[in-house]
Amino acid sequence: MLKGLTRAGLGPVGSIEDFIKGASAHQFDAIASSGTELEQWIESKGLEAAQSFLKEHRVQICTIGLSVQWRTTEEEFRSGLIRLAQDAEAASALGCTTCTTYVLPSTDHPSAHFMALATRRLRTCAQILAPYGIRLGLEFVGPHHLRTRWQNPFIWGLQEMADWIEAIGESNVGLLFDSYHWYTNELNVDAILALKPEQIVLVHINDAPDVPVAEVLDNDRLFPGEGVIDLAGFLSALHQIGYKGVIAQEILTPQPLEEPSEGLFRRSQEGFRKVYAAAGLQ
Repeated sequence: MLKGLTRAGLGPVGSIEDFIKGASAHQFDAIASSGTELEQWIESKGLEAAQSFLKEHRVQICTIGLSVQWRTTEEEFRSGLIRLAQDAEAASALGCTTCTTYVLPSTDHPSAHFMALATRRLRTCAQILAPYGIRLGLEFVGPHHLRTRWQNPFIWGLQEMADWIEAIGESNVGLLFDSYHWYTNELNVDAILALKPEQIVLVHINDAPDVPVAEVLDNDRLFPGEGVIDLAGFLSALHQIGYKGVIAQEILTPQPLEEPSEGLFRRSQEGFRKVYAAAGLQ
């Protein structure tokens, strides 16, 4: 399983080339980006130069975020579809095969109507991404405080998300599976072992503080190996089912971390080393 990074928890890492250099220097295989960032990089440096830079540093682009505003009005959603196609074109040109978005566990919209709209909209996004060889990963969000943050409940669990993906009905839609949301749903290793590797588009890894699960906050995450989540079991189970994709760190914090990015890269590297070793992986 490949080791990856998002910008979350790394401070101001600079340009995409700075991010790639930092990831490579600390033995990471992949980084997350955005379609706009990739398009601007290609425009600035040229496609061949960008491809060569990735190859030279042995780093891949593991995902872009879904830029379409699928949670709001129909007008906003429709206006973003051209941008999505441009994102997909740039990502595909640089070998990226994944686009991801999160699904909040509550909404101010009536739940049934929102489900109908979101199903159609995300299906449309998947259909736009498919010709570019890009999969759409949907992330269920587990922390309890967000389940009642808005007026009506929505999806926050693994099985509900898996059922929704099946209802969306596009073969390139799957799970963005985050250790934090696995933990806040109080799932165990068996829940992972019941999955097929092809159901998972991307994995996020992070850790949680030692507080009651119901009190865990979404933006109070720790680096891998610094908290109480059974990340050894999490990684071992993913390995056991045959998942071979990227495990990307995502550390959301209440305030930006003040430590220089170089130190945060090292902290990330050490965290991965610790939890991979505990799982019996390299």
